[in-house]
Amino acid sequence: MEASRANMTLMETYFTHGDERLRERPFMDSPVPILTVFSLYLLMVKQGPKAMEIHKPLQLQGAMVFYNLSVMLLSLYITVEFLVAAVQSSYSMKCQPVDYSNDPSALRMMNACYWYFISKIIELLDTFFFVVRKKERQITFLHVYHHAIMLLHTWWFVKFVPGGQTFLLGFLNSFVHIWMYAYYGLAAMGPHMQKYLWWKKYLTKLQLAQFVLTSSHALYNVCFGDCGFPRFFSLSSVIQSAIFFSLFMNFYLQAYKKKSQ
Repeated sequence: MEASRANMTLMETYFTHGDERLRERPFMDSPVPILTVFSLYLLMVKQGPKAMEIHKPLQLQGAMVFYNLSVMLLSLYITVEFLVAAVQSSYSMKCQPVDYSNDPSALRMMNACYWYFISKIIELLDTFFFVVRKKERQITFLHVYHHAIMLLHTWWFVKFVPGGQTFLLGFLNSFVHIWMYAYYGLAAMGPHMQKYLWWKKYLTKLQLAQFVLTSSHALYNVCFGDCGFPRFFSLSSVIQSAIFFSLFMNFYLQAYKKKSQ
């Protein structure tokens, strides 16, 4: 028991050292809140379908349209904020350190990173809608892994390196999510929208391109970066992007290539 408490104290001591500018923001002072969200998410994935066995699937068309279009608009806002902050600070695409100052452009980049993290919490509702609508087949390993790991990975990056090299990852992911949630929002409006959604398969191609760009960008910093951005974070980004690329490529091949045969 004492060893467990000591380990928890050590972990909290480590994780409370981060960007001081974010200390007062929700979820950022300690790892406990985000680990609680993470645990509740996994509990929902495990127990949610069982709890719904005695209930009829909920019809939430209006809520789903509102939710998806709201996330689309949030992603658009974050994308613009990332881009404007990067241009204002004359970001380098080769290697860019984090600016921890209170300069307006640095604060704008930090704020964009924080809202990017918040969007990952909001996007957990994707799974909630699958659960209450009894769409268990869509709660795949890819779906759960993507949401769960992005939640923790993004928190970790924003806690310690809100900006710098991480800019491109957040920018590209938010840009992709504009189109992804636009598709989900339109699809939720009903079958009559299907004829306008011919571009669905290109979403996965866009996601794959995103992973290639983010991993290449991070790998360059691992091998050649000399601007002071921590290589460990870049290496983590390379590994995670490679895993996502593999999972999404497998999904693409199963979903589209087999249909064409």
